[in-house]
Amino acid sequence: MKNNDLILKINSLKKSSIKNIIEKRISEFENIKNPNDIFSELCFCLLTANFKADKSIEMQNILFKDFLYSNEMNLAIKLKKLGHRFWEQRAKRIVLARNQKVDLIKILKEEKDEEKIRVWIVKNIQGLGLKEASHFLRNIGYKNLAIIDFHIINILIKYSFISELKSLTPRRYLEIENILKEISLKTKLNLAKLDLYLWYMDTGKVLK
Repeated sequence: MKNNDLILKINSLKKSSIKNIIEKRISEFENIKNPNDIFSELCFCLLTANFKADKSIEMQNILFKDFLYSNEMNLAIKLKKLGHRFWEQRAKRIVLARNQKVDLIKILKEEKDEEKIRVWIVKNIQGLGLKEASHFLRNIGYKNLAIIDFHIINILIKYSFISELKSLTPRRYLEIENILKEISLKTKLNLAKLDLYLWYMDTGKVLK
């Protein structure tokens, strides 16, 4: 069965040099504790929606202080110069997100339920849906939420876990997340690590 082929492929990768790269990346996520670094990861996830992850990483490294302090116009100009497709919209969303920074840090400290934190983020941070909120939380050390982007969907379709998708509704997102949870149990990987293995399988890269 194709389903079993995916499990075998992941287990094979766990014995390869990719494992060390993924373990290092997970360790980096776990070490993000400073509120400004956390907010920078939030901004990265705002940038990366419908845009290239590697380019968003470059912009994040350049614009760290701008995320925190630049006004909307200046941030938009810098995003445009760096080549972001949605420079104006993303500048606006980052500045809006600043208004939620204190409450965000508070809920991250006080709430232990990852799904409840994700619900809060989707409700309160404009521009972050289930995928982006899950991505942000994984990038600051959370391990039990799935990041369902087209790379992951490609793999799941290829190995017959799901059929072709016309749209990814919140309900369908949670259904696919449950499928990924089953795969995580079979491969003995949490969802954070599983995502990196699957992303590598579709792209040949381990980013974040």
